[in-house]
Amino acid sequence: MSATTEEVDPFEAFDKAMGMDDCRDPYPEFAALRARGGVVEAPPMGDAAAGMAGEAKTFIAVSYEAVSEILRDGKTFSSGAYRESMGVVMGPNILVMDEPEHGRYRRLIQQAFGKKALAVWEEELVHPVIHRLVDAFADRGTADLVPELTFPFPVYVIAGMLGLPDEDLPWFHRKAVDLISVAIDPMRGIRGSQQLGEYLTPIIEERRKNPGNDLISVLATGELDGQALDNDHVLGFLRLLLPAGAETTARSSASLIFGLLSDRAQWEALADDRGLMIQAIEEGLRWEVPLTGIGRLCVEDTEVEGTKIPAGSHIQVLIGSANRDEKRWDDADRFDLHRPPRQHMSFAFGPHRCLGMHLARMETKVCLDALLDRLPNLRLDPAAEDVHISGRGFRSPRSLPVLFG
Repeated sequence: MSATTEEVDPFEAFDKAMGMDDCRDPYPEFAALRARGGVVEAPPMGDAAAGMAGEAKTFIAVSYEAVSEILRDGKTFSSGAYRESMGVVMGPNILVMDEPEHGRYRRLIQQAFGKKALAVWEEELVHPVIHRLVDAFADRGTADLVPELTFPFPVYVIAGMLGLPDEDLPWFHRKAVDLISVAIDPMRGIRGSQQLGEYLTPIIEERRKNPGNDLISVLATGELDGQALDNDHVLGFLRLLLPAGAETTARSSASLIFGLLSDRAQWEALADDRGLMIQAIEEGLRWEVPLTGIGRLCVEDTEVEGTKIPAGSHIQVLIGSANRDEKRWDDADRFDLHRPPRQHMSFAFGPHRCLGMHLARMETKVCLDALLDRLPNLRLDPAAEDVHISGRGFRSPRSLPVLFG
């Protein structure tokens, strides 16, 4: 099938694929877990509950200190937790790698996300994309910012970084959604992986022969220890990039805008003083992380926050809980633009800290600046029904109906 012939709504498809419910507030549950300790053992399920010997245990890390310690220690807590579920469809990529392999590949890739490269992307790509999107509704006086702005914006930026045509983006993003669906629909994930490989392989080979300034060219011509990256490794990173780099930014920016517009005083404070922009972005990331938890596999007996964790245990690392830890932040459940900034966990921590965090912050700033500059008196539409953030694992508002002018 041509990459241009399938009409889809990737945002809706992702929610459906991940089984997203309308859970509005998982944070009381997280707080109850924190009251039991920084790391708690999850109750056994299925056969394990019936007493099967040797069943691997599962623990949940919920405090800021516990989450920080686990993510910082990539030797004891392996990313191999993703290898079984994601490796089969993603291929080799930095998400499923441990050290030292992870560090070698990360150093090669991160040149495309450094400050010098981002300055070029911002001027030549990010600003034109945001203004093209705003142009489409700026004269209308009304918009739904999720489908019209926050969702397509980072997707089109990634497309530009890869040097892909815009018309292929709906199909391309749908295939990325298919990959993530592998845990609940293995055949869908495998099929999506194969289709993406068929689409991207000739592009990789062409860029290897005739490289440009795009990210595919950087990867296709990159070398490790004097050896060129093979197609499998290039494909592995490209399969990871769109769901990791676009989906999370779309969700976090939508949640931040919702937080600001839900309290007019905070939106107006930002409008009056753009010097608050960095604080606004960091507080938004802390307050509503787009992905509440990630997985790790404990590879040796250890202890965290007084809890003994045997080798072979699975760890659910609840970033969303760490970011609401009352021991680190006063009134942590409240969005507060004026909150003194402190390190949060939204980009993870340690060796697997988000490679695209500077890009995400820059995109969010450009998005907010465009809204403040071009949409006067921006406000939530009072006639809209029940606008809210939802999701237990992946969180964001599903729509943001606004008025302006």
